Amino acid sequence: MDLGLSGKRCFVTGSTRGIGLETARRLAGEGARVVTCGRGAESPSVGEVAHVAADLSRAGEPERAVAQAAAALGGLDVLVNNVGAARIARFEDVADEEWDAYWQLNVMSYVRAIRAALPHLRGDGAIVNVSSTAGKRPSTGMPHYSVTKAAVLSLSRLVADLYAGDGIRCNAVTPGPTATDAWLGEGGLAEQQGDREQVLERVGAGRPLGRLATPDEIASVIVFLCSERASYVTGAAWSADGGTVPIIV
Repeated sequence: MDLGLSGKRCFVTGSTRGIGLETARRLAGEGARVVTCGRGAESPSVGEVAHVAADLSRAGEPERAVAQAAAALGGLDVLVNNVGAARIARFEDVADEEWDAYWQLNVMSYVRAIRAALPHLRGDGAIVNVSSTAGKRPSTGMPHYSVTKAAVLSLSRLVADLYAGDGIRCNAVTPGPTATDAWLGEGGLAEQQGDREQVLERVGAGRPLGRLATPDEIASVIVFLCSERASYVTGAAWSADGGTVPIIV
């Protein structure tokens, strides 16, 4: 199936590993022109036009990153907001400073990037925001992550409503636990909860499909929502969670 992405100018945040990296790879594989972004200066080498190094938790950095991406691409057709952070914690143990840090990275980086991208996207643009199952049903073990990811869902619907008349579509994707470094890596979410292998087995078994997602499975949904094949889809929160959240919407 031709997704109609050939030549589309795409900027993907948090795209040096995991879901973001797979999204950048798949977009490039569809013939899109891609700019990647991460804290480090090293490019992930997925055939991208350029790579932008930025700490998107800092005010001004998302705006600069979008401006650099648009300059490198000669405009912008697609924005994928994927950057984010999570850790296991008890609600009463999360300090105000950490709530603030999560809000800046998980929410305000999206707000700032969208705001900067809007002038480029008007006419036929697409925004996809990566949220989480924890945004639909809060995870008691990740309180600040859950609240910020719920905010991403509200932001996505808000932007869809505000800018549909300008030809801009905005959707969210809500992945469940995914086999990325965030879960599998040293000190990652699995190890934070005990024996790594036992935790991964338990978490996988807790999905109706019986396993964690792979990054490319989530990326496939993101890329579809970026594409012309999703031209009548906006304001949606697409679950890609193996059936984790037992609700219809």
